[in-house]
Amino acid sequence: MTNPVTRRAVLGGALALAALGGGTAAASRSPRVLIATNEPWGTYHVKPLLAEAARRGWRLTQLVPDLTRITPGDPVPVATPDNAPSADLLVVTGAGDWPADCAARFRRLPLVASSLAYQQPVQAPRARELHPRLITSSSPAEARAFGTYLGRRRHIRIVGSPQTDDLPRRAPEPGLVLVLTSVTHPDGTGAAAPGTELLLAAAEKLAAAGKRILVGLHPREDRTLWDRYEISSVPSVQAAARAEAAIGIPGTVFPLVVAVGTPVVGCTDPALTVPDYLRSVCSSTITDPGQAVAAISGAHLPDAKTLADAVGPVGGSARRLLDAWSRFAR
Repeated sequence: MTNPVTRRAVLGGALALAALGGGTAAASRSPRVLIATNEPWGTYHVKPLLAEAARRGWRLTQLVPDLTRITPGDPVPVATPDNAPSADLLVVTGAGDWPADCAARFRRLPLVASSLAYQQPVQAPRARELHPRLITSSSPAEARAFGTYLGRRRHIRIVGSPQTDDLPRRAPEPGLVLVLTSVTHPDGTGAAAPGTELLLAAAEKLAAAGKRILVGLHPREDRTLWDRYEISSVPSVQAAARAEAAIGIPGTVFPLVVAVGTPVVGCTDPALTVPDYLRSVCSSTITDPGQAVAAISGAHLPDAKTLADAVGPVGGSARRLLDAWSRFAR
C-alpha cells in the first residue's frame, strides 16, 4: 500500500506550478458571493467552503428556485433570486439552465465559473451565454473536461478540491468495503446515473463472501435501497479511511477517495457516461456483479501521475479557491 506521506507529497507538490499561489489577496471588504449550481438545491457542493468563508468573514449564499427542497437546519445560506442579498460576485458551477438563468438575472455582477462536481466533456447548450472572468477546477484532468463543457480550454486555474483539505489518516479495517452510491432516481435537483442494480448486486456478492459493507450515500440517493447495510454517518471521503477498498458508480468522489489512499473499483453500466479521468483512478471496472469479489481482492491505487492528474493539489484548496474569487469580486 502506498505510504501516506509519499502520496500526500506527490499530490501536494506535483502540481505546484499549475496551482494558485499561497493566497495573499485581500479585499478591502469581505466579499459577498452568490453561487448557482447545476443542481439547484444541491447545497452539498457549497458546504465544504463554509469553514474557510467563515474564517475570512465572507458571506456565501446559494441561489435556489424556492425553498421547497431545502432541509431545515442546512448550514448553507440560501436565497431565491427575488430575495438575494446584495453581492459582489456570482459563481456558477456549470452551464445548466439554472446557472445560466442566474447569470442572466445578475448580469451586472462579475462572473466566475468553478467546477465543484464533474461535468461531461461536451459543450453545454447554454455555455456560450456565460462569459466568466475566471474559470477554476480542482485538477488538470477535471479542467480538461470542464473546459470542453464550457467551450473554453485555456486559462483554467487549478485550485484542488476543498474536500481534500482535511484528509483523514487511513486506518483500514479488515474485510470492510465502502460502497459509493450514486443517485437512482432523478428529481428536480438533478439527474441520476445508471448502475444502481449492478452495484446492489455487487454489494450482495461481497457480503456473501464475508465482506462487511459500509455505504457512503450520495446526498440525493434513496436511503431505503441500502438500509440493510451500515450507512456511514460521515462523508464518504472520511469513511474511506476505514475501508480496505471501495466500489461504486464512478463520480466526483472517486478521485477524493483514492487521495485518502483507498483503491476504488468502478461499476460501469453500459448506459453510464462519465469523463475518462473518473475511470482512470479505478483499480478496475466491472460490468457483472460476479466480478466484484475478485476485483476488490485485487484492488490497488493508480500510479502517482494518474493520481496527481485526477486529484489536483491537496491542502489549502478552499483557501486557493476563495483567493481566486476575491480577485474578481467587485
